[in-house]
Amino acid sequence: MEDPIHNRSVEFFETQFQKQVRDKEYELNPFEKLALDYLQGEVLDLGSGLGNLSLEAGRRGHCVVAVDASPTAVTRINTDAHREGLSVRAIQADIESWSVDRPYDTIVAIGLLMFFRCETALKLLRAIQESVKPGGRAIVNALIEGTTYMGMFDADNYCLFRRDELEQRFTGWTILESRYQTFPAPEGTRKEFSTVIAERSSRKS
Repeated sequence: MEDPIHNRSVEFFETQFQKQVRDKEYELNPFEKLALDYLQGEVLDLGSGLGNLSLEAGRRGHCVVAVDASPTAVTRINTDAHREGLSVRAIQADIESWSVDRPYDTIVAIGLLMFFRCETALKLLRAIQESVKPGGRAIVNALIEGTTYMGMFDADNYCLFRRDELEQRFTGWTILESRYQTFPAPEGTRKEFSTVIAERSSRKS
Protein backbone atom coordinates (compact mmCIF):
# COMPACT_ATOMS: atom_id res chain seq x y z
CA MET A 1 0.00 0.00 0.00
CA GLU A 2 1.36 3.40 -0.95
CA ASP A 3 2.19 5.69 1.96
CA PRO A 4 -0.45 8.46 1.89
CA ILE A 5 1.88 10.91 3.66
CA HIS A 6 3.34 12.22 0.43
CA ASN A 7 3.02 15.97 0.48
CA ARG A 8 3.58 18.96 2.70
CA SER A 9 -0.08 19.47 3.58
CA VAL A 10 -0.64 15.91 4.79
CA GLU A 11 2.63 15.94 6.73
CA PHE A 12 1.66 19.28 8.29
CA PHE A 13 -1.62 17.94 9.60
CA GLU A 14 -0.28 14.53 10.57
CA THR A 15 2.20 16.25 12.89
CA GLN A 16 -0.53 18.54 14.24
CA PHE A 17 -2.94 15.66 14.81
CA GLN A 18 -0.35 13.61 16.69
CA LYS A 19 0.15 16.51 19.09
CA GLN A 20 -3.60 17.03 19.51
CA VAL A 21 -4.14 13.36 20.28
CA ARG A 22 -1.36 13.42 22.87
CA ASP A 23 -2.91 16.52 24.46
CA LYS A 24 -6.51 15.30 23.92
CA GLU A 25 -7.43 18.54 22.13
CA TYR A 26 -10.72 17.68 20.48
CA GLU A 27 -12.71 20.91 20.55
CA LEU A 28 -14.94 21.61 17.57
CA ASN A 29 -13.76 24.51 15.43
CA PRO A 30 -16.18 27.36 14.56
CA PHE A 31 -17.05 25.84 11.17
CA GLU A 32 -17.84 22.43 12.69
CA LYS A 33 -20.03 24.06 15.34
CA LEU A 34 -21.96 25.86 12.59
CA ALA A 35 -22.31 22.67 10.55
CA LEU A 36 -23.74 20.53 13.35
CA ASP A 37 -27.25 21.95 13.29
CA TYR A 38 -27.47 21.54 9.50
CA LEU A 39 -26.58 17.85 9.34
CA GLN A 40 -29.32 15.50 8.24
CA GLY A 41 -29.52 11.78 7.55
CA GLU A 42 -26.44 9.87 6.50
CA VAL A 43 -23.29 12.03 6.48
CA LEU A 44 -20.07 11.90 4.48
CA ASP A 45 -17.30 13.95 6.10
CA LEU A 46 -14.52 14.53 3.56
CA GLY A 47 -11.20 15.67 4.99
CA SER A 48 -12.57 14.89 8.43
CA GLY A 49 -9.36 15.57 10.32
CA LEU A 50 -9.49 14.17 13.85
CA GLY A 51 -13.19 13.54 13.43
CA ASN A 52 -14.52 15.96 16.01
CA LEU A 53 -17.51 16.72 13.80
CA SER A 54 -17.97 13.11 12.68
CA LEU A 55 -18.00 11.78 16.24
CA GLU A 56 -20.35 14.49 17.51
CA ALA A 57 -22.67 13.76 14.57
CA GLY A 58 -22.59 10.09 15.56
CA ARG A 59 -23.52 11.01 19.12
CA ARG A 60 -26.53 12.85 17.70
CA GLY A 61 -27.70 9.73 15.89
CA HIS A 62 -26.23 10.19 12.42
CA CYS A 63 -24.56 7.40 10.47
CA VAL A 64 -21.23 8.86 9.33
CA VAL A 65 -18.46 7.94 6.92
CA ALA A 66 -15.30 9.99 7.55
CA VAL A 67 -12.45 10.16 5.04
CA ASP A 68 -8.97 11.54 5.70
CA ALA A 69 -5.38 10.92 4.61
CA SER A 70 -3.99 11.00 8.15
CA PRO A 71 -3.49 7.59 9.81
CA THR A 72 -3.49 9.27 13.21
CA ALA A 73 -6.88 10.86 12.52
CA VAL A 74 -8.45 7.68 11.17
CA THR A 75 -7.23 5.63 14.14
CA ARG A 76 -8.59 8.18 16.58
CA ILE A 77 -12.02 8.25 14.92
CA ASN A 78 -12.43 4.49 14.69
CA THR A 79 -11.15 3.91 18.22
CA ASP A 80 -13.50 6.44 19.80
CA ALA A 81 -16.46 5.40 17.65
CA HIS A 82 -15.98 1.77 18.67
CA ARG A 83 -15.62 2.68 22.35
CA GLU A 84 -18.78 4.82 22.30
CA GLY A 85 -20.79 2.46 20.09
CA LEU A 86 -21.31 5.08 17.39
CA SER A 87 -22.29 4.47 13.78
CA VAL A 88 -19.16 6.24 12.55
CA ARG A 89 -16.55 4.67 10.27
CA ALA A 90 -13.31 6.32 9.15
CA ILE A 91 -11.45 5.49 5.94
CA GLN A 92 -7.81 6.42 5.28
CA ALA A 93 -7.53 7.61 1.70
CA ASP A 94 -5.98 10.18 -0.59
CA ILE A 95 -9.11 12.17 -1.40
CA GLU A 96 -7.66 13.32 -4.72
CA SER A 97 -7.85 9.74 -6.01
CA TRP A 98 -10.80 8.55 -3.88
CA SER A 99 -14.31 8.65 -5.32
CA VAL A 100 -17.57 9.27 -3.50
CA ASP A 101 -19.16 5.83 -3.66
CA ARG A 102 -22.87 6.62 -3.34
CA PRO A 103 -25.33 9.42 -2.56
CA TYR A 104 -25.51 10.90 0.95
CA ASP A 105 -28.01 13.13 2.74
CA THR A 106 -25.25 15.50 3.85
CA ILE A 107 -21.72 15.88 2.51
CA VAL A 108 -19.26 17.99 4.48
CA ALA A 109 -15.96 19.38 3.17
CA ILE A 110 -14.60 21.77 5.77
CA GLY A 111 -11.12 23.12 5.07
CA LEU A 112 -10.46 20.64 2.27
CA LEU A 113 -10.80 22.07 -1.23
CA MET A 114 -7.92 24.52 -0.91
CA PHE A 115 -5.39 21.68 -0.65
CA PHE A 116 -5.65 20.77 -4.35
CA ARG A 117 -4.90 22.55 -7.59
CA CYS A 118 -7.96 24.59 -8.57
CA GLU A 119 -8.92 22.26 -11.41
CA THR A 120 -8.92 19.30 -9.01
CA ALA A 121 -10.70 21.28 -6.29
CA LEU A 122 -13.53 22.24 -8.65
CA LYS A 123 -13.82 18.66 -9.91
CA LEU A 124 -14.16 17.48 -6.31
CA LEU A 125 -16.75 20.18 -5.59
CA ARG A 126 -18.81 18.97 -8.57
CA ALA A 127 -18.54 15.38 -7.32
CA ILE A 128 -19.78 16.49 -3.91
CA GLN A 129 -22.75 18.31 -5.44
CA GLU A 130 -23.63 15.35 -7.66
CA SER A 131 -23.48 12.96 -4.69
CA VAL A 132 -25.88 14.89 -2.44
CA LYS A 133 -29.33 13.31 -2.50
CA PRO A 134 -32.27 15.44 -3.68
CA GLY A 135 -33.30 17.49 -0.65
CA GLY A 136 -29.89 16.88 0.92
CA ARG A 137 -27.22 19.34 1.94
CA ALA A 138 -23.64 20.27 1.15
CA ILE A 139 -21.50 22.04 3.76
CA VAL A 140 -18.37 23.48 2.17
CA ASN A 141 -15.69 25.70 3.64
CA ALA A 142 -12.47 26.90 2.01
CA LEU A 143 -9.83 29.60 2.12
CA ILE A 144 -10.34 32.56 -0.18
CA GLU A 145 -8.18 35.22 -1.80
CA GLY A 146 -6.75 37.56 0.81
CA THR A 147 -5.37 34.69 2.88
CA THR A 148 -1.70 35.29 3.70
CA TYR A 149 -0.96 32.18 5.79
CA MET A 150 0.55 29.75 3.30
CA GLY A 151 2.80 27.59 5.50
CA MET A 152 0.65 24.47 5.16
CA PHE A 153 0.61 24.35 1.36
CA ASP A 154 2.80 22.81 -1.30
CA ALA A 155 4.01 25.65 -3.50
CA ASP A 156 2.10 24.47 -6.60
CA ASN A 157 -0.71 22.48 -5.04
CA TYR A 158 -3.35 24.73 -3.54
CA CYS A 159 -6.39 26.79 -4.47
CA LEU A 160 -7.66 30.07 -3.01
CA PHE A 161 -11.23 30.74 -4.11
CA ARG A 162 -12.62 34.12 -5.11
CA ARG A 163 -14.68 35.69 -2.35
CA ASP A 164 -18.10 34.85 -3.83
CA GLU A 165 -17.05 31.80 -5.81
CA LEU A 166 -18.34 29.04 -3.55
CA GLU A 167 -21.77 30.63 -3.31
CA GLN A 168 -21.89 31.18 -7.07
CA ARG A 169 -21.09 27.53 -7.70
CA PHE A 170 -24.22 26.57 -5.77
CA THR A 171 -26.51 28.36 -8.20
CA GLY A 172 -29.84 26.51 -8.26
CA TRP A 173 -29.45 25.33 -4.67
CA THR A 174 -31.07 26.96 -1.65
CA ILE A 175 -28.35 28.79 0.31
CA LEU A 176 -28.99 28.21 4.02
CA GLU A 177 -25.82 29.94 5.22
CA SER A 178 -23.10 31.96 3.51
CA ARG A 179 -20.40 33.46 5.70
CA TYR A 180 -17.03 35.15 5.35
CA GLN A 181 -14.69 35.07 8.33
CA THR A 182 -11.15 36.22 9.07
CA PHE A 183 -8.86 34.61 11.63
CA PRO A 184 -5.35 35.58 12.77
CA ALA A 185 -2.58 33.16 11.81
CA PRO A 186 1.11 32.75 12.71
CA GLU A 187 3.67 35.50 12.07
CA GLY A 188 1.11 38.24 11.58
CA THR A 189 -0.66 36.50 8.70
CA ARG A 190 -4.37 35.82 8.38
CA LYS A 191 -6.80 33.22 7.08
CA GLU A 192 -9.85 34.31 5.09
CA PHE A 193 -12.65 31.74 4.86
CA SER A 194 -15.85 31.30 2.91
CA THR A 195 -18.45 28.86 4.26
CA VAL A 196 -21.53 27.84 2.29
CA ILE A 197 -24.29 25.54 3.49
CA ALA A 198 -26.67 24.73 0.65
CA GLU A 199 -29.67 22.47 0.14
CA ARG A 200 -30.25 20.67 -3.11
CA SER A 201 -33.67 20.79 -4.72
CA SER A 202 -35.83 17.84 -3.70
CA ARG A 203 -36.71 17.33 -7.38
CA LYS A 204 -34.37 15.09 -9.29
CA SER A 205 -32.72 16.91 -12.17
